[in-house]
Amino acid sequence: QVQPVESGGGLVQAGGSLRLSCAASGTIFSIRTMGWYRQAPGKQRELVTHITPGGRTNYTDSVKGRFTISRDNARNTVYLQMNSLKPEDTAVYYCNAFPDVYSWGQGTQVTVSS
Repeated sequence: QVQPVESGGGLVQAGGSLRLSCAASGTIFSIRTMGWYRQAPGKQRELVTHITPGGRTNYTDSVKGRFTISRDNARNTVYLQMNSLKPEDTAVYYCNAFPDVYSWGQGTQVTVSS
């Protein structure tokens, strides 16, 4: 069973950057597509980006050109580099497998002030 643990969130001004990390225990991490999801207040959780075991990536339109997902299979870790942050990026960010998810972690709060 994979249990993700997210970290790296915080409060940042619009235009700033943050780097999120997700450590996922479990030996099958390296063979699963992994994604970053987010849930803003009052909204449903949405998929932001995902990365295949081989490194192919996909991004939702709202973050293209600003966010970069990467992974280190040897460390069972997924990263999300977020640049040019906007107030609408404010949300709790989660990582999990895609499309079939495991148990959700606690997530990490990202707050972007205007």
